[in-house]
Amino acid sequence: MDRLDREILGILQQDARISYRDLGVRVGLSANATADRVRRMRRDGVIRGFTVIVDPAADTRGGLVVFIDLSLRQDTSNDEFERKVATLPGITEVVHVTGEYDYLVRARAADPAALDALLRRLKREAGVAQSSTRIALRAAAAHRPPGAL
Repeated sequence: MDRLDREILGILQQDARISYRDLGVRVGLSANATADRVRRMRRDGVIRGFTVIVDPAADTRGGLVVFIDLSLRQDTSNDEFERKVATLPGITEVVHVTGEYDYLVRARAADPAALDALLRRLKREAGVAQSSTRIALRAAAAHRPPGAL
């Protein structure tokens, strides 16, 4: 990756729907050259995908949004945990972190009973030894795409 690739990535993180023409204008390349660079970064795994960020206030599904700090049992590997947690319903993000816990999980649960069921499954099926759960009350600020200031 060179300086232009990093510049393209920064712009795509702010607006993944930008046209190749407009993206090329911003970095000083033709639309075709820009498209080639983006395709190469996708092929090489630098760009793993594109996503839509939904404002939590606009999300009409209701229910609870929770953040769960998790510690794994000593007999559970990270790979095992990540494979299993990917199959559990309601989990929207899993991040391996430093600090007291091994992972931070973001999930959605319809109600406290569904949250209880999810926590029990994490412990029973995914090798979780300990958890600490926080319920999101509201988003205090608009979400900013990665890399944005």
